[in-house]
Amino acid sequence: MSEIAHVAATLFKRAHHAHRFLVAIAGPPGAGKSTLAAELHDILPEGASAVVSMDGFHFDNAVLEQRGLSARKGAPETFDFAGFEALLKRIRAGEPDVAIPVFDRSIELSRAAAAIVEADVKFILVEGNYLLLDEDPWRRLELLFDFTIFVDAPREELERRLVERWREHGRSDDDARNWIDTNDMPNIDRVLHSRRKADLVI
Repeated sequence: MSEIAHVAATLFKRAHHAHRFLVAIAGPPGAGKSTLAAELHDILPEGASAVVSMDGFHFDNAVLEQRGLSARKGAPETFDFAGFEALLKRIRAGEPDVAIPVFDRSIELSRAAAAIVEADVKFILVEGNYLLLDEDPWRRLELLFDFTIFVDAPREELERRLVERWREHGRSDDDARNWIDTNDMPNIDRVLHSRRKADLVI
């Protein structure tokens, strides 16, 4: 059995007869959270799962500029935590047709109400860097998840992947390196050194 199939089987076993089952897929930038969420979505029965990304709650660049946080984009304080928490509570409550924002990395902006979580979707795959962050207010998310996964990777490998990511998005090597050193790596260290225990580490 493949690792993805094993994870899916674990979710099925844990979910039992639950109408809705929220799964946190956490990890540092570049670890492969989005990839894992997409692969689980594909292997679970059609219509049984939906992916919700924390990245949809990035503050807009204009807000970051106003708050002096442009150079820290991607840090915990650059997300609308209250909005994200409220969305997860609505989803957990089983509200019908919950609209969710989706972060478009090609333009580095969130698109509001870009997807819908329908009422009959059982598995909600929530992915994001700070879902297991052991800091306030992020600790409050613990009660909203039924199962938690942490996607781990060596720090050096994360750095290599991020260099490739920013090159693909058009940054020069020097610009990419500066952004990684001053922003991405501090965020990685924060995730790795301040996290709650996960039910499963991949």
